Amino acid sequence: MIKQAYEAIERYMVSGIAGSAHDKEHIYRVLYVALDIAQYEENIDYDVLVAACLLHDIGREEQFQDPELCHAQVGSEKAHQFLTGLSWDINKAQHVSGCILTHRFRTDYPPASIEAKILFDADKIDATGALGIARTILYNGQFSEPLYSLLPDGTASDGSNDASPSFLQEYKYKLEKLYDQFYTARGREIAVERQQAAVSFYESLLSEIRASYENGTILDEIIRAE
Repeated sequence: MIKQAYEAIERYMVSGIAGSAHDKEHIYRVLYVALDIAQYEENIDYDVLVAACLLHDIGREEQFQDPELCHAQVGSEKAHQFLTGLSWDINKAQHVSGCILTHRFRTDYPPASIEAKILFDADKIDATGALGIARTILYNGQFSEPLYSLLPDGTASDGSNDASPSFLQEYKYKLEKLYDQFYTARGREIAVERQQAAVSFYESLLSEIRASYENGTILDEIIRAE
């Protein structure tokens, strides 16, 4: 990829940044991890891979404005329009668009090409380990979602069967399951290296929350009917 094209795509990426959990540093981390993974694969189209990494979240702002929209679908359309506007080869533009469409965890569109699989893995790696924990808490905070929910008996839920969103619910629904979702051997290797940090945080957080609520019995003892 020539520098002029890279810089144009980079500027467009920065113009579409939305939210602290999906800021430009997330984009660069995804790009750098994707380049790491690509070293272990063959026949990579780096024009497609770099463009797809830079633009994979370009539809985030639309999804923030309307949660019914899918940022992957919106982003794939925006990326295609932008790249063809740069006089990119139509096949490459379509390939980038397809990578973006299939990069999302919550989707019915599995990645097909090696570039799409690398993007999927690199993006998911940024949701693993300590970094994934931090980004999830940041993201949930944008929507004022709590860390945890309480069960009917007043104890803290572990997130497994929560009806309402919380950090612990997102951990059980998504973060815990990510490690079985990778398409490349290198992507899986990086994710597994980070896994224990996430597990330890989850277990420590839940333990500390539940320990705090155990002290509620002290309140019951000092607040009594006359």
